[in-house]
Amino acid sequence: MTRVTSHFALSALLGFLVGVASAQTGTAPSAAPGAAPQTPAETRKDGQLARSDAAFLKQAAQNGHAGIESSKLAVEKAVNPKVKSFAQHMVEDHTKANEALAALAASKGVEVPKEPSLMQKAKMKLLSTADGENFDRRYAESMGVNAHQDTVELFEKAAAEAQDPEIKDFAAKTLPKLQEHLQMAEELKDVTAQQDSKQ
Repeated sequence: MTRVTSHFALSALLGFLVGVASAQTGTAPSAAPGAAPQTPAETRKDGQLARSDAAFLKQAAQNGHAGIESSKLAVEKAVNPKVKSFAQHMVEDHTKANEALAALAASKGVEVPKEPSLMQKAKMKLLSTADGENFDRRYAESMGVNAHQDTVELFEKAAAEAQDPEIKDFAAKTLPKLQEHLQMAEELKDVTAQQDSKQ
C-alpha cells in the first residue's frame, strides 16, 4: 500500500512540474539537471553578442587590416616623405588597435577576419598600379581620408549604440585616435593635391 501511495505521489509531482514548465515556456528561473537551458541567460552564458556588436568587431578588424596593408604599400612606394611618415604611423597605430580588438573579440567568443574584405583588397590592388606622386595622392585620398571617414563613422555608432559595455568602451576609447588619423589624412590630402597642381 505504501509503495502504491509513493508511486502515485511521485507521478503527481512529475505531472505538476511538467505543467509548470510548459506554462512558463522558457521563463522558468531554473532548469532541471541535464536539461537544455532555454532562458535568455543561455545567450549570455555562451558568450554570444548582439549581432550588431559582433558585426562591428568583424568590420573594424577588416578596416584595420586594410589600413595596415595599404600603409605598408605606401611605406614602400610613396615618394613624398610626409606620405611615408603618415603611412608608417598608420601601420604602427592600426597594428596596436587590431591586436586589442582581436583580444576583445576572442574574449567574447567572436572570430574576426585576419585580412581586409574583398572590396578593400580590390581597392588596394588598384592603388598598387599607381606610381610616384599619383600614388601619393590616391593613397592619401582613398586609404587616408575615405577609409578613415568610414572607420570613424563605424566607431561613433558603436560608441553610442553597442550593447556590450566592454565593446562600447573600446569603441569610445579608440575613437579619438581615429579622428586624429582622419585629420592627419585630410592635411596629407591637401599636400598631395598641391603636388599635382605644380606639375
